[in-house]
Amino acid sequence: MRPVHRLATVAFAASMAFASMAASAHAILIDSSPKANGSVAAGHVPLALKYNSKIDQARSKLVLSGGPGQQDVTLRIAADAGKPSELDSEADLKPGSYVIHWQALALDGHITRGDLPFTVGAAAP
Repeated sequence: MRPVHRLATVAFAASMAFASMAASAHAILIDSSPKANGSVAAGHVPLALKYNSKIDQARSKLVLSGGPGQQDVTLRIAADAGKPSELDSEADLKPGSYVIHWQALALDGHITRGDLPFTVGAAAP
């Protein structure tokens, strides 16, 4: 292989590796409870947001908006070394429409944000 072609091949491979690392550097929400646009029964509701990479749980943030006459509430995130790619919390919720505004800090330093809307129906009998 000629030196120019070899250099071009190495440069291309390096750029592809960098692009792959950059694409996987952000924490992407892959599952949640409650589900986006889903519904849960009123009462004590566990909240779990699962990501495609490990999360700095101490520096991430969950803010709950909505509910009847409620102001935004910053939720406490449970530190759980056994679930390094999750942000878990809980809340006592009344019927209404809610949104969890999340901010996840991946261990590589990239921050992603999003919203998780859901509704709370009447309590189960």
